[in-house]
Amino acid sequence: MIEIKGLTKKYGNHTAVDNINFTVEKGEVLGFLGPNGAGKSTTMNIITGYIPSTEGTVTVAGYDILEQPDEAKRRIGYLPEQPPLYFDMTVSEYLAFVYDLKKVKQNRKSHIDEIMDLVKIGDVQNRLIKNLSKGYKQRVGLAQALLGNPEVLILDEPTVGLDPKQIIEIRNVITDLRKEHTIILSSHILPEVSAICERVIIINKGKIAAIDTPDNLSKVLTNESKLMVRIAGDDTKVLECIKELEGIKYVEIQGQKEPDTFDYIVEAEPNMDIRKPLFFTLSKNQYPILMLKSLDLSLEDIFLQLTTTEEE
Repeated sequence: MIEIKGLTKKYGNHTAVDNINFTVEKGEVLGFLGPNGAGKSTTMNIITGYIPSTEGTVTVAGYDILEQPDEAKRRIGYLPEQPPLYFDMTVSEYLAFVYDLKKVKQNRKSHIDEIMDLVKIGDVQNRLIKNLSKGYKQRVGLAQALLGNPEVLILDEPTVGLDPKQIIEIRNVITDLRKEHTIILSSHILPEVSAICERVIIINKGKIAAIDTPDNLSKVLTNESKLMVRIAGDDTKVLECIKELEGIKYVEIQGQKEPDTFDYIVEAEPNMDIRKPLFFTLSKNQYPILMLKSLDLSLEDIFLQLTTTEEE
């Protein structure tokens, strides 16, 4: 659906984006991550046709963003970090204005009503945008991106500045949108990206540092499988029980957090999943597991590891 080849953007002697290449498949939700100044927003602005590249090509649904801009842009809905709203318009007036601006071909009333229903802003359609909460303003911004039913949605920090309840609401809207759209999502809220996106791109200093699923990045960077397990029972006997399992590389007691229980760090040999054997062995010996969690790198850990320089 989206193909980026050799994309480079220079501002004088400064290279903001340095020869990056990636593709986004139809129906995919791609997370786009990078520290401030990494070239993330520049790349998104090039994809949407807001600024030209110095070198390289961007094609959307087979249309080149520079050579066939009208066809390419017709297939893109863009929500920048600051939604492009007119505060003195009502919600319905603003969406009608954007409808005309985009030259949308669908029936005006039914299409706008459908979009308002999708992002749940029908109850505020007659209110001035300047009087809406930030969460509703963000939804109106999302609604303008959806007008014309574009195949591709590019969302730059769609939940920035929202409270936890508003973040969950917008996240649920995006989750619903993934059924019908290809989405590139930029966000600083890493658990959000991990929850929504199937793949992530991490960009640093204008270059791609990694492209993969969060799980695969974690496995590659840690090259090990560690678990934190809380088990009820005699610590000495539980320890002996775990050590007898095939594939155990290391096990250590971490201490007591609840009465009659102990926490253990259990590390398996590379490419070994010992969760099921661990469960069955402990269950057979009547040692209940009260907590089990992976200690593989989180997306936040991965992000920091790939974007922190040696000097830092």
